[in-house]
Amino acid sequence: MKTITILVPAYNEEEVLDQLYSRLTDVIESVPNYNFEILFVNDGSKDNTLNMIKEFRVRDKRISYVDLSRNFGKETAMIAGLDHAMGDAVIIIDADLQDPPELIPDMIQYWEQGYDDVYAKRRSRAGESWAKKWTAGKFYSLLKKTTRIPIQENTGDFRLLDRRCVEALKQIRETQRYTKGMFSWIGYNKKEILFDRDPRAAGETKWNYFKLMDLAIEGITSFTTFPLRLASFLGFTVSFGAFCYMLWIIIKTLIHGESVSGYPSMMTAILFLGGVQLIAVGIIGEYLGRIFNETKNRPLYFVDEYNDDKVTNLDEKPTAKLYRVEDHKVKSNR
Repeated sequence: MKTITILVPAYNEEEVLDQLYSRLTDVIESVPNYNFEILFVNDGSKDNTLNMIKEFRVRDKRISYVDLSRNFGKETAMIAGLDHAMGDAVIIIDADLQDPPELIPDMIQYWEQGYDDVYAKRRSRAGESWAKKWTAGKFYSLLKKTTRIPIQENTGDFRLLDRRCVEALKQIRETQRYTKGMFSWIGYNKKEILFDRDPRAAGETKWNYFKLMDLAIEGITSFTTFPLRLASFLGFTVSFGAFCYMLWIIIKTLIHGESVSGYPSMMTAILFLGGVQLIAVGIIGEYLGRIFNETKNRPLYFVDEYNDDKVTNLDEKPTAKLYRVEDHKVKSNR
């Protein structure tokens, strides 16, 4: 039988794990003729999340877990899960139950029809503020207009990925990751499923506006050089405008004999040009910082424990994945 891994990144999710486990097991039992692995990635939780996962594993051997050595962030936690997933297909789902596990049978059905990436698109987003919905819409609109990659709008990480999609994503070892863009970048045969997103079942969101802004910057700088081109265009426009203004001042002074404007106009021009230069330097700095981080060639993460075993993290080459205690390989039956 084929094996399907359900990958759940978790960070301080003790309040919702019982509900998540109950709904996942109900869904799994409704889908016969498949082996399932529920793989939790504990991303350095400071609450009782890891202990609860271990308790699940004691009574249900379908549970696996990867305990990272510290909090590396959700994007890194997902690639850690993909590195350790053993399934012929991997379903990524958040622990907060905003994405309904009940869609999993439909995803599997489309997968069996030959689709490689079955992703859930939000028809509505309950529990989110108007400002968050508006800013998300504007961000996706901007990203779609500035990149050549067909970015999927109103989609998250909730999706089923065939093994060949998983292997493709595992080859992308960028330290600053925007996985939603990577799903689009790798291509393959995609299928959309519409759903209404629920509010969190319990607990509080880990994504404040600062983190969302940081993720948006990651997305833009990872998949387009448009900000650099915009800085160049802005610099050219300002320089041309300054040159025209200079000519106007010279002509007005020589022909009409008018005095040159003094301190206020000079300070306005200096402050404006200084602001434009700082914006351009900031944009260049964002890309330069990414280059700096990538050249370090640090491993993406370290694993403290995998399925009750302490892990010695070995890395044969800088871009290779971190090997676990046993390197499981599953060949697809498709």
